[in-house]
Amino acid sequence: MSDDQPSETNEAHIDDAVLERTADRSGVDIETISDALVVLHAALIGRHSTFERDYEYATVDGTRAYRVPETVWDDLADEFELEDEVAAAVEFAHSEQAQLVFADAVGVDDRFGDGDRGVVVGIDTAEEF
Repeated sequence: MSDDQPSETNEAHIDDAVLERTADRSGVDIETISDALVVLHAALIGRHSTFERDYEYATVDGTRAYRVPETVWDDLADEFELEDEVAAAVEFAHSEQAQLVFADAVGVDDRFGDGDRGVVVGIDTAEEF
């Protein structure tokens, strides 16, 4: 990971390795993905209670991951007017990070089905609000 990666990206609770894989896979540059992740994370903080009520989740090391249907990402892409490539990259990053959180969590089903996607949000920041 380059040293010029914005420090705010860490606040989006996406690992650097996931960010790099996302950029490689999507062809979208890291800075564009990082910017979208930071903006989206700020909006997701206030949605914890909705996600907790409606979807399965796992928490590991200050990161809460939700297993959500693909339609949640369709709605987020529309709401934030993300370009198709950026929307796909951000969805991939969140889904991969969520799968990693579920795999590390104890006592949860870590299997994601074909229609499942992930959303990750820092619980430490959410609890401050």
